[in-house]
Amino acid sequence: MDIEPLEEIKLPELEVHGVLRKARDWFSHMHHIVWTICSIVILALVMAFMPTYIWNAAWAGITTHKFLVFLIMIFSLIAVSLVWSLGQRIDVFVFMYFNMRGRRPRWLDWLMLGLTQLGNFIFASVVALILYFSGNHLLAYELILGGLTLSLVVQLMKVLIHRTRPYIKLENIRIVGSREKGRSFPSGHTCQAFFMATLLLQYYHVPVFVWFALYALAAVVGVTRIYVGMHYPRDVLGGAILGTTWGLLGVIVNSYLFG
Repeated sequence: MDIEPLEEIKLPELEVHGVLRKARDWFSHMHHIVWTICSIVILALVMAFMPTYIWNAAWAGITTHKFLVFLIMIFSLIAVSLVWSLGQRIDVFVFMYFNMRGRRPRWLDWLMLGLTQLGNFIFASVVALILYFSGNHLLAYELILGGLTLSLVVQLMKVLIHRTRPYIKLENIRIVGSREKGRSFPSGHTCQAFFMATLLLQYYHVPVFVWFALYALAAVVGVTRIYVGMHYPRDVLGGAILGTTWGLLGVIVNSYLFG
């Protein structure tokens, strides 16, 4: 199967200036080792205040839910597929379509740059604080703990798989915002978005259209990672599966505590 390359059209990159530029550069250019150390320190502090019964419930749930094993197998298959040349050509084709094809008005760039921040751990922390002060202490703990452990797993995967980001391998692509350091697989922003959607939707009883809306929003976060030039499609797909798996772990804790 041959994938015909799209016609390359150089579009202007979106540059961020001022305080927003400094803040974004500070976070996006922080070395992954620093992020890992910070995550471990925060995780240790959170674990120090976590009740023992939460850990016991989580372990009991993991041993009885086979669907988690299935998701891990799918994630592993995606990771293995990264060595296939055909998969890489398809990745590049889809990436170029979302990154370069069509009009790119400035308002759309800013919208995509804003939506991609919904997969940031800082956004998850803000949501956790809102939940905590509104009385949902357990869910707030699960959101912070899950987000921290997920960040550690993502960093470990990035180091082990060592996949370079698209802007390093491809020429004349478009960057919206800043060039983020670190490796490409899996997409951490997509992981966090799907983790939050899965955890929150299982905790609250909401109509079907709310389920669809939140997962659609999580999927949009994944698309923005391609749009801004930071990830390939399989990075996003792997992140969606890994984030969903982590969210289900939180659901297991809830089922054993409130089931």
